[in-house]
Amino acid sequence: MSNSSKSSRSLAGIAGLVAIATLVSKVAGLVRQQAIAAAFGVGPAVDAYTYAYVIPGFLLILLGGINGPFHSAIVSALAKRKPEEAAPLVETITTLISLILLPVTLFLMVAADPLIHLVAPGLLQTPEGLEIHAIAVEQLRIMAPLALLAGWIGIGFGTLNAGDRYFLPSISPLFSSLTILASLGALFLQLGSDIINPEYARIGGQFLAWGTLGGAAIQWFAQLVVQWRSGLGTLRLRFQFRQPGVGQVLRVLGPATLSSGMMQINVYTDLFFASFIPQTASALGYAGLLVQTPLGILSNMLLVPLLPVFSRLTEPENWPELKQRIRQGMILTALTMLPLGGLMIALSDAIVRVVYERGAFNPQASQFVSSLLVAYGIGMFVYLGRDVLVRVFYALGDGQTPFRISTISIVLNGVLDYVLIQSFGAPGLVLATVGVNLFSMVTMIILLDRKIQGLRWQGWMIPILSLTVVSAIASAIAWFINDTLEQLWTTPSFLFHLLQLSISGSIGLGIFALLCLPLKLPETEAFIARIRQKLGR
Repeated sequence: MSNSSKSSRSLAGIAGLVAIATLVSKVAGLVRQQAIAAAFGVGPAVDAYTYAYVIPGFLLILLGGINGPFHSAIVSALAKRKPEEAAPLVETITTLISLILLPVTLFLMVAADPLIHLVAPGLLQTPEGLEIHAIAVEQLRIMAPLALLAGWIGIGFGTLNAGDRYFLPSISPLFSSLTILASLGALFLQLGSDIINPEYARIGGQFLAWGTLGGAAIQWFAQLVVQWRSGLGTLRLRFQFRQPGVGQVLRVLGPATLSSGMMQINVYTDLFFASFIPQTASALGYAGLLVQTPLGILSNMLLVPLLPVFSRLTEPENWPELKQRIRQGMILTALTMLPLGGLMIALSDAIVRVVYERGAFNPQASQFVSSLLVAYGIGMFVYLGRDVLVRVFYALGDGQTPFRISTISIVLNGVLDYVLIQSFGAPGLVLATVGVNLFSMVTMIILLDRKIQGLRWQGWMIPILSLTVVSAIASAIAWFINDTLEQLWTTPSFLFHLLQLSISGSIGLGIFALLCLPLKLPETEAFIARIRQKLGR
């Protein structure tokens, strides 16, 4: 019992530390996107950057992201090993991955033009599209080394987390955002207010690309310094590919990378269709960041501390506790994502206006992005719920099952994209992704139930359904208050929208919290007790 309590406090402490670091990084990312929106709106520089970033960004998320396959594989392997075994294994894995990713980097530089054509064929149909295509090709060549950096960053994330170092991996994306902001600042000093003019779209695109590359390099170097000082590996080349730990990492890494890659192929599919609708690519990026900011913070709070716990509970005698931890992860996902998704839907217009509407980002752009934000809000719970279950499979050493589900999801996403874009336009692309995530989550629940001899998922359903109803009520009240305030104020301004959003959102969350109390969920009570403990100090 004391061990359980100690573990609970440890998890809570780690989650709090990760939350603070991730919050700082995400806020910086949001400020970065605000600066990009003010400078370029939904114009050619950002549209081109969205297409050019598809492959480097795919690799950075796939290989270098927290909770990505590299992170998961390294944590799973190192969590069960002695500290003195860590450095040789990390150095060997780094050497192997470098030998694979260096040719990938060179290929991206050489084949940039046909790759952009493959990603966005619709750009070649108009003169404006041809300009965007040319800018995107140049940006892709600049950002090609992200392929190599992505692997190094992902290994660093997993290594530091396995060594119980959580703050730097969570805050390191801050360096990337600051570098891009610095590059935009340098461009503004050079061009002044002319930065928003279309004739400077190409140079703006160059600054965006160089800022992105420089930020990733600084992020990796910061991790490397801490990793080096902690005795968790250096830049030494090791070719000990036959040591047992390498095989264990690759058994998880291979299928996990393919599985996560399949999910990223869905992003490519969305952009393929988006290239035929003007300004959709950049609008998807702006709306996606508004969702990813809170989602990333809460995802890291839940998944970073839970993954090592899942990995230590994989033996059959530990499955009862594993099932309890899975329930905890899913209920906490519902407790956080359902109300946030509801508020995204109810307050989408006010959120977009407050965050983005300035400079080159006009009211028409706000209306377009807010329609996409509504669609994203619908799927927040299934997105994170799927991620929780994927990590359970990885902890069990099973990367094949998520891979197979992801393979089916690619076909399903393409079909849904084609069908839903006909009825809903650009928001249909987001709704297709929601449908794919829902399918993946339900399928994983069914298969995991069989794999660990009963997941007891029926015990989640009533709490999750109750939280869904509570979220809907709170969101409806927030929407009503927001709409009433808008009718009372005939000349809206930034301060009005900020006040409107603050009042409506605060009341909505307050109503949700009050309605949750009668449910008496253990996860809610533990969360409240933790807050009271912190305030008491």
